[in-house]
Amino acid sequence: QVQLVESGGGLVQAGGSLRLSCAASGRTLRAYTMAWFRQGPGKEREFVAAISWTGSNSRYGDSVKGRFTISRDNAKNTVYLQMNSLKPEDTAVYYCAADPRPIETAFYDYWGQGTQVTVSS
Repeated sequence: QVQLVESGGGLVQAGGSLRLSCAASGRTLRAYTMAWFRQGPGKEREFVAAISWTGSNSRYGDSVKGRFTISRDNAKNTVYLQMNSLKPEDTAVYYCAADPRPIETAFYDYWGQGTQVTVSS
């Protein structure tokens, strides 16, 4: 079983940038598809981005394409989400998730506690 801890959230002005990190313990991240989801106030949970085991394949939600980048460092057991050109509608709790299945069939069994991102206008 893998444990996930997110960090890097905070308050930023619109147009700014933040980088979120997700550190894993318990198992090596190398064997997991990793993803970021978010849930804004009064909204349903939304898929943000996912990255394959090796980092060679990634996917993004339509609302973040071209602005966010997911990456991973398996040696550090850490996944990152670089968020640029932030908008107030990006305000949400961001969650890291992991799944041992390939990115095409991942269902995300493991979740972190989340980190708050607030974008002011």
